Amino acid sequence: MTRFLRFIDLRVALLSVVFLTSCKTVPLTGRKQLSLVNESEVMGMSLSQYDQFIKSNKISLNKIETDRVRRVGNKIASAVEQYFKEKNLSSYLDGYKWEFNLIEDKTVNAWCMPGGKVVVFSGILPMIKNDAQLATVMSHEIAHAVARHGGERMSEQLVAQGAGMGISIMLAQKPKETQQMAMAAFGMGTQLGILLPFSRTHEYEADEMGLYFMAMAGYDPAQSIDFWKAMAQNSATKVPEFLSTHPIDENRIARINAKLPEAMKYYHPAKSK
Repeated sequence: MTRFLRFIDLRVALLSVVFLTSCKTVPLTGRKQLSLVNESEVMGMSLSQYDQFIKSNKISLNKIETDRVRRVGNKIASAVEQYFKEKNLSSYLDGYKWEFNLIEDKTVNAWCMPGGKVVVFSGILPMIKNDAQLATVMSHEIAHAVARHGGERMSEQLVAQGAGMGISIMLAQKPKETQQMAMAAFGMGTQLGILLPFSRTHEYEADEMGLYFMAMAGYDPAQSIDFWKAMAQNSATKVPEFLSTHPIDENRIARINAKLPEAMKYYHPAKSK
């Protein structure tokens, strides 16, 4: 057991070195993130997945709602590009080719792939009362892509897999039952101690950056509170936050409230017209 604990200490030290030498800074929030995967590779994989998705799903024929999604999306994208240009960070968005599609599907969801490919499912539209609430959804998803959360998740998985392989080698001569128990404990510890918390970090960060992006585009960020409250009321299941990749509704809304004063600094209503 002592030897095993020494290995864990070594693993933690190695992970610390990896993080310090392979981290980047997320725009606007300043958070340091692990980056072991080239962003252009992530975009390439995402584009392939996106093309396959579009071919195998039904694009909405509702012109009014489709135009609305594209109008709001393009305003947010323009605001994001303008912000990065003003900060002399235009190269950060290299490879982005914005595209916005409304998909005919009852799923209450939306997403944005690295590179700016945004999909809104028609099932979420009944939850949305105005353009500002649609901007809440789309800005949140765009923030995930701009913050490079996809590449960060891949990096986290690579580190976790590498550590798991190390433990497997360490225990190779141990009885099978011991190996199974150790790997099960490692898997649970990694899931609850690293991967799930990072997912919740990504959600909180996308909420925050999304507020800033929608405000930059001229949409009232305070509308996000009403949207998330409506989502909370329609939530089918409740799980403890420490077991969830998403924050519980009360915590999410509280954090958004806390970030609103900062978001309002970017808010210029005339831009949304």
